[in-house]
Amino acid sequence: MGFKLLGGCLCLSQDYNTKSILTAHLTSSETSNVPTTVDMLLFLCLICTADALYKQWIPDTNFENGTNWDRGVVPCGNSVADFAAEKKVSVFVETAHAVKELRLPIFGEFIFNSGAGFFVSSGNEPGCESSTIKFKNPDSSKWFDPSLWQSAATQDDLLNKNFLFSVHEESIPCKYDNVIFKPSSSFKVDTSSNQAQIPVRSVSIFGKKFQDGGEFSQYLQTQTGQLQFYGSSSVTVGAPSCEDPTGCACGNSANHQRICGTVTCSPTSCKKPLFPMGHCCEVCGAIVTLQYAPNFQLETYRQRIQHLFLALPKYKSVQAGMSKVIKPIRLMDFIPFGTEAEIQVVVVDKDKGFQAEALAREIVKDANSHGSNLGIVEAGFQASSGNNSDQSGKAGMIVGVIFGVLLMLTLVITLVVLVNKRVVRIPSLPPMPSMSWLRRRSDSTGELGGPLDQGFDNPMFDKPSVLPELPSLYAPEINMSISMGQSQVHFVNPVYDEKETDFNA
Repeated sequence: MGFKLLGGCLCLSQDYNTKSILTAHLTSSETSNVPTTVDMLLFLCLICTADALYKQWIPDTNFENGTNWDRGVVPCGNSVADFAAEKKVSVFVETAHAVKELRLPIFGEFIFNSGAGFFVSSGNEPGCESSTIKFKNPDSSKWFDPSLWQSAATQDDLLNKNFLFSVHEESIPCKYDNVIFKPSSSFKVDTSSNQAQIPVRSVSIFGKKFQDGGEFSQYLQTQTGQLQFYGSSSVTVGAPSCEDPTGCACGNSANHQRICGTVTCSPTSCKKPLFPMGHCCEVCGAIVTLQYAPNFQLETYRQRIQHLFLALPKYKSVQAGMSKVIKPIRLMDFIPFGTEAEIQVVVVDKDKGFQAEALAREIVKDANSHGSNLGIVEAGFQASSGNNSDQSGKAGMIVGVIFGVLLMLTLVITLVVLVNKRVVRIPSLPPMPSMSWLRRRSDSTGELGGPLDQGFDNPMFDKPSVLPELPSLYAPEINMSISMGQSQVHFVNPVYDEKETDFNA
């Protein structure tokens, strides 16, 4: 048999298509290990720490939860309760149920509360529709889906539904947080991650708190543990608490893309939407940034904001999420230059961010007035309306200028040292260009500033040095005659005439 009953007996046919009649009755001795509501309240009271948050898993695989069925209603006496044969699931049954037929998966389990069970009715239950109701796919719930978790500062806040607003990364359990699964419920969660392990401080299942890594590892090897947790990564417990009173970074940034892959962002209607660190979507509101001193205490300041501002009626629709973030430092806004930690307070509302901006102004004003007592060095904010506080960005600008000056000085000193050690040679300057072309141009310029037309060069008359072997050619006693006829003009060269005369002689 692949199906198991915890705390009672189960009779069913192994043939999936065969109609099955299932009954279960639990005695007090058999249900001694099943937690009650009173036990859970006592358990919650025993766990009380101020250095970690509590993250509660929302979905369940309970039979009584109408959202787990495709028709949105729980099967009744005239209905067929259908569980897919190939799906592995652990189902918690709180009360007794009448069904017409119960179709079970090949492998799974029912966890029965005291008095819970199934019985076959006559099929005439009033108001019950005669239909087949299918149990939804239990494999769709993922650990890194922010919408499937609720956060609270204390366990009393979890019970009273005083939940905290967080950026998407911190909506998932951080490594310092306590994870709680509802006591009277079972579940199934996909723990696939970008890392081999998902560390948390503790995990509470059925009212039992696991803090020891070995004990929780043994639970994961049980049939119930294998049905509740599956995926490529394993959840581990026993992570140390945050010892830094100024707060600790969440540690979910490695799975940022996986987290945002489960988030659907709504369109914004504000003038200048903001993008908080650790969030997947732009928001309308304000972001307050705090530079803190060593005496700053994150949890104390969180409570101060809650009671001093968020408790006021005018801020009833405002949500504020506070956390420590590691912010990259960029020189001149684009050159990476290390990181720094700061406190980020994300404030949002439903009124296009106007109420959030008003609250941000009050938070900054309070921080500037009482910063020395609170351990706050400087505070500023950015608003989606486009307004910023005077202090916002001032520290970053100063840091950028200082680093820029230091960088320039470092480069100059380094260059001087390298030149002195002859490691680097300064290249000599190129020679100045000759100015003779200027003089030639001035000589050839007329009175009106234009160039003089000197015609073309005649090597015979303008350059006597061309024929040095005939020094008497240009002697003043030599005459050249020119004869002109009707059809031609020719020159008589006396040099050749003399040779002709000597030859005739």
